Amino acid sequence: MGKLMNQRTGGLGLVAVVIVLLPWFLPNIFYYDVAIHVGINAIVAVGLNLLIGYAGQISLGHAGFFGLGAYGSGILAGTYGWHPVLALLAALIGVGVLAFIVARPILRLKGHYLAMATLGLGILVAIVLRAETWLTGGPDGMIVPSFEIFGWTLMGETTWYWIVGGLLLVTVWLALNIIDSPVGRALRSVHGSEVAAQVAGVDTTHYKVLVFVISAVFAALMGVVTAFYSGFITPDLASFFHSIEFVTMVVVGGMASTFGAIIGAVILTLLPQLLTGFDEYEAMVFGAILMATMIFLPKGLLPSLAARLRKGG
Repeated sequence: MGKLMNQRTGGLGLVAVVIVLLPWFLPNIFYYDVAIHVGINAIVAVGLNLLIGYAGQISLGHAGFFGLGAYGSGILAGTYGWHPVLALLAALIGVGVLAFIVARPILRLKGHYLAMATLGLGILVAIVLRAETWLTGGPDGMIVPSFEIFGWTLMGETTWYWIVGGLLLVTVWLALNIIDSPVGRALRSVHGSEVAAQVAGVDTTHYKVLVFVISAVFAALMGVVTAFYSGFITPDLASFFHSIEFVTMVVVGGMASTFGAIIGAVILTLLPQLLTGFDEYEAMVFGAILMATMIFLPKGLLPSLAARLRKGG
């Protein structure tokens, strides 16, 4: 256990070092923007990894929670004039309550039934955001005001880089603590065999709902950050393809690997930058990467590389 904790503490320290040193290698604002989106996606992937990698519960609609966080805070702050901090808290609470309400009936399902249910939830959110033009601006999107706190307006890529970097560290720390706690052990037992976990006295429904809500709130928080950072949001934030991107990040990086989820987010966020000018092939490339990972690296990139290094050692 001590060795495991040292490895995880070292991993968290490495993430912190990268965040601190990375600005030295970012030549302009464009690269800061890419780094911010890497951090945002990494936080969503770390939260989703708790649900998919540790609890074994698939979700193909997490972009819906991401979009609800963005639009919830944007509407409250922009349309109704709420203070951004209150709008943020209200959006997170609202998404948490919604996730709790839908989790119990949805998480009774298993396999492809669960996948289809979460897919339907995400599609429903995207349809509502597009259709309710009087509230959301519809396909044209809506403007979101700047985030102000204590008289300080959060503006500029450099400022948001450090905010997202700090949130990433906190998220990783929370995820590692959840994994090492009795909650994490319960989640792993659910993943291994839900029937055996129930026989052992584990309230599987409680833990599945709990991790579903936690991962949804992580996604919603990053939706809020995206809204205030970008200053403009569209229903594409809640699209099916965006949900698939999040799942692919977890699978490629390594399910049940917090740091693998971060690596997956880095790879899949940078990939569109490399495919500039070939946008029509982006979905195809994502699908090919997901398929190749499942065939050749079924445990994901980081766990597979770690296993080969251990064998080599």
